[in-house]
Amino acid sequence: MQERLMPHFAERKMPVEMVVLHCSAFPLEKCLEIWNGYQVSPHYVIDEQGELFKLVDEKYRAYHAGKGYWYGREGDMNEGSIGIELVNMTLGQTSDSYTKAQLNTLISLLQNLIKKYNIKPQNIVGHSDIAPLRKADPGAAFPWEKLAKHGIGRWYKSSSSTELKSRDAVSLLKGLGYDTCDEEIAIASAYAFCRHYLPEEVKFDPDMQHLLDNVYPKNDKSLLTREAVISALNRLSD
Repeated sequence: MQERLMPHFAERKMPVEMVVLHCSAFPLEKCLEIWNGYQVSPHYVIDEQGELFKLVDEKYRAYHAGKGYWYGREGDMNEGSIGIELVNMTLGQTSDSYTKAQLNTLISLLQNLIKKYNIKPQNIVGHSDIAPLRKADPGAAFPWEKLAKHGIGRWYKSSSSTELKSRDAVSLLKGLGYDTCDEEIAIASAYAFCRHYLPEEVKFDPDMQHLLDNVYPKNDKSLLTREAVISALNRLSD
């Protein structure tokens, strides 16, 4: 691990209980330049060669996640979290865009953090999970299922024959930690859920800027009644 320490942090007011995963579609040096310009920073960044860089000490609150919501906690999600950024030129949209070396480094880092801070599986999240209205990373191509096989994060039962206990997607999403305070946020949360658990339901967007400006299908209530979404929500809630 190399150190490229940045000055964008503050004292923590609560202990670490969450890891937020991000990605940026720029090479490492450009990422550092941009973050310095905006006075933000993750704790760690992993480049495509699998090299790990430490930017902020874990004891500090880094400026990586901003405002969000998770399991009823609302507001500054930098507090109590560690931010890990991955270099990914497609914003995590295309298959195999995360390299093997990069994922090996990430898995090792996450396993250490989980053990060190006793982080619960549901608190290993993507930026889109906690800020679904404005963030798309780490993208539909991020291999959450692979991480779960290494004991990292949560995943649902593989069987699709699970009896549906509920068809209320909004209640199921809320029970899994997502923000559902109004219809539009519920739609965005459903799409974030798909990015995490049902990538086949997410559309590829070749225009990066368009993706950043349109991170979910606005007003598309069909997500809340789609059979694949209802099934996956039930299996994860079971």
